[in-house]
Amino acid sequence: MTSERLTLADIAAPVRNAIVGGPFGSNLVSKDYVDSGVPVIRGQNMGGKWISGDFVFVTPAKATQLTQNKARPGDLVFTQRGTLGQVSLVPHGKYSEYVVSQSQMKITVDETKVDVSFLYYLFKTPAQLQYIFNSAIQTGVPHTNLGILKATPIELPPLCDQRSIAALVGAFDDRIALLRETNATLEAIAQALFKSWFIDFDPVRVKQQGLAPAGMDEATAALFPDSFEESALGVVPKGWHATALADAFEINPTRLLKKGTIGPYLEMASLATSGHCVDAPVHREFGSGMKFRNGDTLLARITPCLENGKSAFVDFLADDQVGWGSTEFIVLRPKAPLPEYLGYLLCRHPHFREHAIHSMSGTSGRQRVQNDVLGRYLLAVPDGAVARAFADIVTPMQRAIGANHSTAQTLAALRDTLLPRLISGRLRLPDAEALVP
Repeated sequence: MTSERLTLADIAAPVRNAIVGGPFGSNLVSKDYVDSGVPVIRGQNMGGKWISGDFVFVTPAKATQLTQNKARPGDLVFTQRGTLGQVSLVPHGKYSEYVVSQSQMKITVDETKVDVSFLYYLFKTPAQLQYIFNSAIQTGVPHTNLGILKATPIELPPLCDQRSIAALVGAFDDRIALLRETNATLEAIAQALFKSWFIDFDPVRVKQQGLAPAGMDEATAALFPDSFEESALGVVPKGWHATALADAFEINPTRLLKKGTIGPYLEMASLATSGHCVDAPVHREFGSGMKFRNGDTLLARITPCLENGKSAFVDFLADDQVGWGSTEFIVLRPKAPLPEYLGYLLCRHPHFREHAIHSMSGTSGRQRVQNDVLGRYLLAVPDGAVARAFADIVTPMQRAIGANHSTAQTLAALRDTLLPRLISGRLRLPDAEALVP
């Protein structure tokens, strides 16, 4: 496979404003943002293959003033300052045009020369990323500019090979995206069931009306009472108990890990703002930090990580293995009869998170959750039969989420291994296709 050495300027579409940056200075400021209209691409919309996430908008009139700063479906967007190396495609779909912010740049490519999906993958290779970092302006916050972007060298194979490579690598991304969507659906189902059973008490309310709970077999329905009783929490199902978190959970339970032992380590950045899975931990010599094992839930205790939703369920360790991490984790584990995954579902519940946030104290910017206040949070604890029935439903979901995450990590690692070898020509397409699981 022969390649041609070009620059980004060489493969820009023969149209006005094919390579542009965001509005300069006061041409676009926060007061221009409105609730709907033309979306603005900012740093938080970057990071994935596609521009996505929560957008701010400008009015169509303002977007017209910023015509030279627009991006459209099929364009490729680069980060100009901040997290250099980020690149994302503008999707076809809901919006026909976007405005790029001051921290982004975009290129509209000449489709007779380059496949834009291939170009996206090219800029995910270590060599191309290294060029971006090496050519960045280091004064102040590292950044790049349009001149550097236009002069960026690229190696382009024939267009047919570009499309084949993009299709092969894109198939990995499609499978990874499907696994992540499946996980989001599974967790949403588990969260809905948790809320229905333990917060809203839907099965009890339905039985109180002489009806059968929907979507529930008779044996499970029979486990729920058909009436309520008063408690410190308010009304709870008859026979259940309003229990403080400190009595229903272990908070920062004792875990044995000798100082100097090499163990799996998680930093705060490893915790996601949604979803219970984490990236693979690194192995590091234990010094000081919070210790955990499978079945524990990790909750960020410091601002703004708690407000941002950082939480995780530990299901990535070997049996009886102890991991450790940031001192800013709170480790929670439900006591019997409550199932382990209920701890994670509780930490994702808005009312619980609000309680945790309101328990924070300390100096501005360094506030932390206070364990004693968190421990006073009241929850309704059922009898063992209801807890076991809940576990029978949600534990397979939790395990499926973990398995899907592991598969997605394996696929991502294989994709990242194949990509630079394909683009450099060191690996032939037929050989790469044979490696796809």
